[in-house]
Amino acid sequence: MASQTTNTILMVRPVAFKKNTQTAVNNYFQQDGPHGDINAMAQTEFDALVKRLREHGVQVLVVEDTQVPDTPDSIFPNNWISFHADGTVGVYPMFAQNRRAERREDILEMLEAKGFVISDIVDYTEAEEEGLFLEGTGSMVLDRVHRKAYCALSDRAHEDLFIEFCEDFEYDPILFTANQTVGNQRLPIYHSNVMLCVAETFAVICLESIDDKKERKVVLKQLKETGKEVIAISEAQMHAFAGNMLQVRGMGDRRYLVMSTAAYTSLRPDQIKTLEKHNPLLHSPLDTIETCGGGSARCMMAEVFLPKA
Repeated sequence: MASQTTNTILMVRPVAFKKNTQTAVNNYFQQDGPHGDINAMAQTEFDALVKRLREHGVQVLVVEDTQVPDTPDSIFPNNWISFHADGTVGVYPMFAQNRRAERREDILEMLEAKGFVISDIVDYTEAEEEGLFLEGTGSMVLDRVHRKAYCALSDRAHEDLFIEFCEDFEYDPILFTANQTVGNQRLPIYHSNVMLCVAETFAVICLESIDDKKERKVVLKQLKETGKEVIAISEAQMHAFAGNMLQVRGMGDRRYLVMSTAAYTSLRPDQIKTLEKHNPLLHSPLDTIETCGGGSARCMMAEVFLPKA
């Protein structure tokens, strides 16, 4: 039986976190960071989130990043790898050249040493040579139970590769364009998972970002057809990373919705009440990571659905 949630999360602890100029060209959430030791601040935020998850019974597998090669965005592993319940691993082509070095075979070896079964690896990384990219569960938001994959097209999510993924992993593709206001322009949002979160019984979505009314209608229809209660957030809330949430399983198989404190404080009381109907909310401050990295809680967690030996 397919599950939308897992209680096992892979996270990579940074050693050289900073604003990545190679990703800032199309990640409009990234800004210059605060003064001081940005990596040390990011590590403090990372450790606090890991502690919070573990306190609630979520199994967090922490991998230490390495100084060489220089990978400022290693804290966001869900972009280069995905793990599936049939033992398949997806490995993805990355837009920024310095992010390609995040892909590490030793992480797969560590998972196997812990008793996880990897039966197949589907590797899309050759597409980088053609300038085509698909950044894992950043580019795609998966409804693993109903086999639907949602993808907002951008420089980091190419339509052909997305369709290829859906054919390989047996998902129905739901394609659309999501934009954000940058200056006086509407520009593509770099990753689907900052404007959409799909949980077991609900979805959080920034409908305002889907400018095309027909596309918006199609996405809403798909979410509602699978029985999800739709919680719409504003573009301002999306910029506070209220779309970058992940539902996980903790102690006693209880579901939790994980987000940053910035995301939580951006929510209205009625939105919090609606979300709490479905699951308790866990939040932790990630200000440095959000500011410099342009990603938040969901980006930091690669869900491990692999079977155990």
